[in-house]
Amino acid sequence: MSARTFLSDLLRIIEHMFGQMSPAPPRSDVTARFDELFKRRYPSTTPESAALLDRICSSSRVENRAAGERLAAIGELDLLRLRECGERESWATDTWDAISAEVAAALEISQALASSYLNYSRAMRIRLPEVGAGLIAGDISYSTFQTIAYRTDLITDPEVMAAVDAELSLKVRRWPAMTRGRLVAAVDQIVARADRHAVRRRREQHADREFSIWDGDNGLTEVFGRLVTTDAHAVDARLNALAATVCEDDPRTLKQRRADAIGALAAGAARLQCRCGQPMCPAGATPVPCPVVIHVVANQSTLDGTKPDPGSIIGTDALIPAELIAQLAESARLRPLVHPGDALPERGYVPSQALADFVRCRDLTCRFPGCDRPATEADLDHTIPHSEGGATHASNLKSLCRQHHLIKTFWGWRDQQLPDGTVIWSSPSGHTYVTTPGSALLFPTLCTPTGEVAPPRQPNHRTDRAAMMPRRRRTRAENRATYVAAERRHNRGALEACRPAQPLTSPGPAPPGDPPPF
Repeated sequence: MSARTFLSDLLRIIEHMFGQMSPAPPRSDVTARFDELFKRRYPSTTPESAALLDRICSSSRVENRAAGERLAAIGELDLLRLRECGERESWATDTWDAISAEVAAALEISQALASSYLNYSRAMRIRLPEVGAGLIAGDISYSTFQTIAYRTDLITDPEVMAAVDAELSLKVRRWPAMTRGRLVAAVDQIVARADRHAVRRRREQHADREFSIWDGDNGLTEVFGRLVTTDAHAVDARLNALAATVCEDDPRTLKQRRADAIGALAAGAARLQCRCGQPMCPAGATPVPCPVVIHVVANQSTLDGTKPDPGSIIGTDALIPAELIAQLAESARLRPLVHPGDALPERGYVPSQALADFVRCRDLTCRFPGCDRPATEADLDHTIPHSEGGATHASNLKSLCRQHHLIKTFWGWRDQQLPDGTVIWSSPSGHTYVTTPGSALLFPTLCTPTGEVAPPRQPNHRTDRAAMMPRRRRTRAENRATYVAAERRHNRGALEACRPAQPLTSPGPAPPGDPPPF
C-alpha cells in the first residue's frame, strides 16, 4: 500500500468518525493538514531544493578548481625563480624559502602554510600531473590530492610513479565518497602493487612521540593537561633547547626529540643523548642550553592594580590575565620599558639594551608579512642599512627572524619604515604589503611615533654580496633523497622480518585485483 492510498483511507475513517460525533470540518482543511504532516515526514523534491543542491555542487567544483589553479600558479612561480636563481639551492635561505615568503605575503598566510602549498605544487607538477589535472578540473578535492601526494611520496622510479599517477587519476574520479581512512587504504593498495617498499607504514607506537601546546584565552595553556601559560612556554622553550643539543645526523624528528626531552628534563640532564650512532659524535661540542627566560609585556597600570588590562607573552597569541600578572610580578624580574620619544640616534651599529627592549616589545614578532616568530628570537634589522647611513634608532629598527632577514638582504625585497613602526614591504614581483607592530592593539602607546630619521646616502654596492650568504651542508633535494631512502629501508626491513619461509612447492595463484568498487 502506498503512502497516498493509506492517507486516503485514513481520511475516510476520520470523516466517518466526525459524521457520528459532530459536524466534520471541510475536507480541504483535513487534506491540507495531512499534506503538511506528510511533507514533513517525506520532503518532496522541488525546483527550489534542486537549485540549491546544484549551487552546492557547483561551488564545490569551483573550490576544487581554484585550489588546483593556485597550485599551478605557485608551480609556475617556482619554475620562474628556479630559472633565475637555480644556483642558490645551496644557500641557507634558498629558493624554497624565497618563494614561500612571496606566497605567504601575497596570500596573507603563514610561511609554513605557504611552504605546504609549494610542496604540493611540486608534487602536482613533477610526480602527479594526471591526478593534478583532476584537481584543476574540479573532479577531486584538495584534501584528496594531499592524501594521494603523501601516500605516494616514497616512490623513486619515474616510470613506476607515472604508472601509479595514471591509474590513480582514472580510479579516484570513479571512487564513491570515502572517509580518509578508506582513501588511504585504496591508494596504498595501488602503491603496494607497483612498489611495495614505497607504502607508508605505521611505525611502532614509541615512534609516535609528540609534546604539543595550545594557548588558551584565560592565561592557561593546554599541554596534554593545563598549565599556567608562562610555565608552559618555559617548558616549550626548554624542550626546544634540549632538542637542539644533538648533531644533524640524529635520526629523530623535532617532535620526537621534544618528546624525548621531557624525560631528560625530568632527570635533570643538561643535554639530550644523541642517537646518530657515531663514536665521535659532534654533539659533544654543543654548548649546554642557557636557562629559559619568558618575556611578558604588561602595562604599569596592570602591575599597580588600577586597570585589569591583560599582558602578553612576546611572540605568542596568549593573553595573561591581570591577576596572573600581579602574581608573576612578585617573583619575576621587572624591567621598565622606556619609550625613546624623540631621542637622538645612538652611536654604533648595536643598539643599547634599552632601545633593543623597546623595539622587541613594540614589534612582539618578526615584522615580515605572515611571520609570527617571537621578537626575542629575532635579529634587530636596520631598515636603512647602517653601512648606507641608516641610524641606530627606533624609527629605523625592527625585528626580523634570521630567515626573513636573509630573504630581505639577498632576495630582492625592499622595505620602508614609518616613525610609528609601520613597515611597508615591496616584493621582488612588485607587490606591496604593510605590517604593523604587534603591540598596536594591546599596547598602543608603544606605537607613538619616535621621530624621523635622516635619508640614506648613496648605497655602498658590494662586489660579491652572495659570498656572505651561509651555505647548506646538503640541499633540500639531497635531504629528501636521504629521507626517502631511509623510509624505504625501513619498509624493506619490516617486510623481510614478517616474510614466512618459502615453501618448496610451486607458487600459488596471483593475488586478486582491487575489490569492488576499485
